[in-house]
Amino acid sequence: MTVGTVPPDIASWPPLADDRRAVGQQLLDWAADGDGPRLCLLRGAAGSGKSGLLAWFLAGTVGRPGLTVHATVPSEGLTTESFAWELGRQLGYGPLSPGRLLDQVRADERPLLILVPDLHRAGAGPADLPAAAPQTLVAELLEPLLALPHLRAAVEVGTSGLLAADGAEVVDLGAGDGASAPPATYTELVAAVPHTADGRPDWSQAPDTVLRHVLGAALRTDGPYGQGGAVRGLLADPGFLVHGSATALTAVLADERVPVPGRLREVWKRAAPELTAYHTDSAERAALLHAAAVDTDPDLTEYLRPLARQHWWSTVWARRDLPVNALALVPGVERGLLTADPTGRLRTYDVGSGAALPAPGGDAPSSVGASDGAAAPSTRSASVRPRSLAPRDARSALLLDRSDALLPLVTEDDPTAAFALERIAEYHGSAALAGEEALVTALGSGGTTSPYAVVGDRAGTVHVWSLGEYQDVPHSCRVHEHPVTAVTCAGTADGLTLAFSAGADGSVRLWETSAEPMPVPVQQRRYRTTALAAADTPAGPVLAVAWDDGELHLWHVLTGRVRVLPWLRGCDALALTPEGLLVVGDTTGTTAVRLRLDVLWEQ
Repeated sequence: MTVGTVPPDIASWPPLADDRRAVGQQLLDWAADGDGPRLCLLRGAAGSGKSGLLAWFLAGTVGRPGLTVHATVPSEGLTTESFAWELGRQLGYGPLSPGRLLDQVRADERPLLILVPDLHRAGAGPADLPAAAPQTLVAELLEPLLALPHLRAAVEVGTSGLLAADGAEVVDLGAGDGASAPPATYTELVAAVPHTADGRPDWSQAPDTVLRHVLGAALRTDGPYGQGGAVRGLLADPGFLVHGSATALTAVLADERVPVPGRLREVWKRAAPELTAYHTDSAERAALLHAAAVDTDPDLTEYLRPLARQHWWSTVWARRDLPVNALALVPGVERGLLTADPTGRLRTYDVGSGAALPAPGGDAPSSVGASDGAAAPSTRSASVRPRSLAPRDARSALLLDRSDALLPLVTEDDPTAAFALERIAEYHGSAALAGEEALVTALGSGGTTSPYAVVGDRAGTVHVWSLGEYQDVPHSCRVHEHPVTAVTCAGTADGLTLAFSAGADGSVRLWETSAEPMPVPVQQRRYRTTALAAADTPAGPVLAVAWDDGELHLWHVLTGRVRVLPWLRGCDALALTPEGLLVVGDTTGTTAVRLRLDVLWEQ
């Protein structure tokens, strides 16, 4: 919103009933007056048109310069936590906790305008808990937000008096069309749900109002602790978990007193920030919940697997035993995946199943530590903490240490591998001593039959090394104007080498190494790239990009199409197989996701 904007003429806005034009103009005048009150309260009884007025205002701002609504968060059924997730998504931060959201908004330099319909209907979960009352959302989040000088909000409060009117603009819509109807009972709502041929509720066909309100009605039937059969039955029905209100489920499952089947509470907590986003596709919700259940709740995993596999991505396996901060495919080892944890231990897994494979290099006495018993046998150098990996084969790899040093790892007597890897480390070490701009900032790998290491430095230069044969100097190109934060590469069937790199300015660029880099970024965002992976698949070259706001993008190189994979958490490392298996490493472990390349780019 531009401060001091001339109030828009209501005649230029979408049509509005004659008896609403005065309040409509009042709302427009408030929005345009950057020096006036930062809070606008929309008051009125049920049916007076408060939400309709906000919708009318929002529709008129679309495409209108100088007046921008940055977020609209309908608050019915939201708690402090779910409100924060949704506001964070709309402001471009991703789903954040209330505390982290406040920190981000404080640091945001934009003058922000948000709309909050139905604040007086906020709250969910057992009635005796604070989360069930809208006052909690006001005290914990809205009031701190409204204290920030660069944030303005139009908030619908009904007749509740939730926010103080002192110093606020008040738009009063007066009486409505009558009192609200009493809430439907659990029995009435369940009776409106169609049933399958074998007599089970078919939640995929249930009316939206049933899906939104049936869990709350079940709580009123069973009592605040949800100890009766109504709540228990809904939480034990995977169909309801896929189709029911995600915000209502989040609030109920947050109450430890409510009994749940299996490890549902743990699974739901893992998936809730993404499940509460707007997902109309039941297969996508199933894929998200299934991803959270794998390696945690076997029964729920198996039930959801058939529906999740209908989606364009689904989880194949997960290992949540150890955090992973680096991973890479192992050239020359069919289905080999090398990982590193924060302590420096290296482990190898079968990329197709997640099964542990022998430690890199077998039992080389100079570098193999004892297995900790929690995962695959491991290799570790006592002082090395790798943050990136570029394997040459099953016995040797190049590591980028947290000290920004490139280090060769050779676990067997292999002079050829040692000579090649030591030359790469020596080259970049000498360059960094000569000038800080040559300090290595990123390491990646690529290729399976002809492996490569890709190195990025502080000057924005990308260096491509062959790991299959000795190179005295790399193939280098200045690709970025800022330090490189992530690199990877992929070879194509026609012999091209595609090097992908990310810069500290949020740009992702492509360099085909026999030509000049593309003149414009393939992607540009205001977030930092945390990991890259690429492969030449049957659908053509594909690039996976992870960002520090939690988004995971898949880019089809030949067409420029991008799909966003709604991942459940941040991503620290990526690997992508030519068959379309995407492996994600993060602080909770490692997860492998199957991409359906035949349908991935259809939408």
